[in-house]
Amino acid sequence: MSAVSRIFQIINKTPCLRIGALRYSTNVRRFYLTSQAARYTPAASLVRNYSSAKPEEEVHSIIRDSEKPVGSADKYEFQAETRMLLDIVARSLYSENEVFVRELISNASDALEKFRYSIHTAGENEKDFENADRPLEIHIGTDKQGMILTIQDTGIGMTKEELISNLGTIARSGSKKFLEEIKEKGATAENSSNIIGQFGVGFYSAFMVANKLEVFTRSSKKGSPGLRWVSDGSGNFEIQEADGVALGTKIVIHLKPECREYADEDRIRSVIKKYSNFVGSPIFLNGNRANEIQPIWLMEPKGVTSDQHNEFYRFIGNTFDTPRFTLHYKTDVPLSIRALLYFPEGKPGLFELSRDTDIGVALYTRKILIQSKTENLLPKWLRFIKGVVDSEDIPLNLSRELLQNSALIAKLRNVLTNRVLRFLQERATKESGEFEKFYKDYGIFLKEGIITSHEHREKEEIAKLLLFDSSSCTGNQKISLPEYCNKVGESQKEIYYLAAPNRTLAESSPYYEALKKKNAEVLFCYENYDELVLMQLGMFLGKNLISVEKEMRRDTNDSDANDLGPDSLLKSQVDEIIPWMKEKLSGKVANVKVTTRLDSHPCVITVEEMAAARHFIRTQSHQIPEENRFALLQPQLEINPKHPIIKKLYKLKTNNPELGDLLIKQLFSNAMVGAGLADDPRTLLTTMNDLLVKALEKH
Repeated sequence: MSAVSRIFQIINKTPCLRIGALRYSTNVRRFYLTSQAARYTPAASLVRNYSSAKPEEEVHSIIRDSEKPVGSADKYEFQAETRMLLDIVARSLYSENEVFVRELISNASDALEKFRYSIHTAGENEKDFENADRPLEIHIGTDKQGMILTIQDTGIGMTKEELISNLGTIARSGSKKFLEEIKEKGATAENSSNIIGQFGVGFYSAFMVANKLEVFTRSSKKGSPGLRWVSDGSGNFEIQEADGVALGTKIVIHLKPECREYADEDRIRSVIKKYSNFVGSPIFLNGNRANEIQPIWLMEPKGVTSDQHNEFYRFIGNTFDTPRFTLHYKTDVPLSIRALLYFPEGKPGLFELSRDTDIGVALYTRKILIQSKTENLLPKWLRFIKGVVDSEDIPLNLSRELLQNSALIAKLRNVLTNRVLRFLQERATKESGEFEKFYKDYGIFLKEGIITSHEHREKEEIAKLLLFDSSSCTGNQKISLPEYCNKVGESQKEIYYLAAPNRTLAESSPYYEALKKKNAEVLFCYENYDELVLMQLGMFLGKNLISVEKEMRRDTNDSDANDLGPDSLLKSQVDEIIPWMKEKLSGKVANVKVTTRLDSHPCVITVEEMAAARHFIRTQSHQIPEENRFALLQPQLEINPKHPIIKKLYKLKTNNPELGDLLIKQLFSNAMVGAGLADDPRTLLTTMNDLLVKALEKH
């Protein structure tokens, strides 16, 4: 089986990730970028690119059962702690017991980073350290039959005093103390950005699954003895010297019977992939490399190849396609952020369209997973994006599972959202063809963003990405709102739009006739929700967004017009026909008025907010009786006094009022269909047939 196949097989077995890492000081930077530190195997060089990994690696393990306690053991009690506190840490702090693997690997990684720093800053005192050029690695071994899990590192190790201090006091973090000492010295510790520990409770998480823990450790300082620490978590621990202890630290976890799953190689591998896959130092599981994928989000964007992006995208997205767009950037102001975001190539499925879907962006801190699908890191309307965000400024709770400081998270979300919008705006300008393809597939998410966003500034930034057909466009050409504003200039204070199923119906719409005569440009909205989006937006770059239906309704000059034209009904005739039509349409219309804005259509329906009315008809009308619907919509019928049907209707008032009655009702029904306010156009058939029968009586 190839390495790629093995990785995807492991991913498919892995449940949704939830847990994470923690916050760190941002005042320190990595030291191992210098050439002097390179000889000590910097973390970045120890992590190989997954695409170059061999299908089968040579077995390499340092775990040996060579430790032998000597002499008598000294017994201690956990200082300043009680049995209850230990129970809380080991049994109540974490939501899932598998995280103990993450915690112990993080501790081992810290031990390696401490040793790197110590050697780097030792200078002439390097001779005080034993075997200073040894490989810095983490090794994990499983013994299914013996129900034992072993985690060993080749890092700094501990003296007896450090062992008592670090493992004898719960909530005392040796890593945190290490960082504080660096700051006190005023040193520039570049590698301290790789130090993970902070709270000092991770080690005790092993008691969630263990009935006994053994720790074998030997300090890297020359002449340090090997030591054995052992405890069953009951409030006491023992320390004694031991022979055959390797430099660094080895933890032997004797598992509870109900937790025997953690002695299984596949189970441990899945946890490593889930939480610790990007730890800077190599991790070997039963002699085989377990973390093979490079954390490319920490690399310089220009140094990452498209093949690396493709492999990484497939890994984190659990997919087989390639990204359409890649946003890879880093910033230190206003927050320290390393982000690698991918825009999928394929069309969204029903699962992505659901608002219940979690954001597909994983949150890391110093290459340790916090949450695989992070709520509030990006807004819901960007849930189609996949990728990684790494920030050192994120505060977490004690268990490293929950984000704290909502104001800081909101700031991070704002920074990321703005960067995504700016990136898409750049694509729309520089790669217009590719962006149009993206918009065709994912434009619905952008529109959702406008509807759900609370700030108008954000709405406008999203709106810059919207594309529409318009009355001036030809072929497959599309226009954006900024382009529309540039074309009409500052003299026009409105942006006109019209909702229609397609261009043919839009151009033949009665609402478009008047603006067409004025040669005004109108945006055509073909999707049901487009006009809701524009109505929600309300204004763009200082211009009001106005539907052409509302523009027609608010034109007060029509109702007062005395000069209706030479081919029109007289003003006196209009004054006769309007009350008659109001009577016949009683309970259906709020008003009947005359309009001079129609040419080829006999009448038109207008309501105050046509988009909201259409949405109501589509979603709620079946729950409300017809007469109540009209009362809510308050439709207004506007007639064209120049149209032959209206002029003939005036004659029918006297000559054939029964036929005129049927004609009035049919005109109203036709206008409701034309406005998109008829919940079922099939209801027209009955009245239409009655009208035809009456009209053909004399033939």
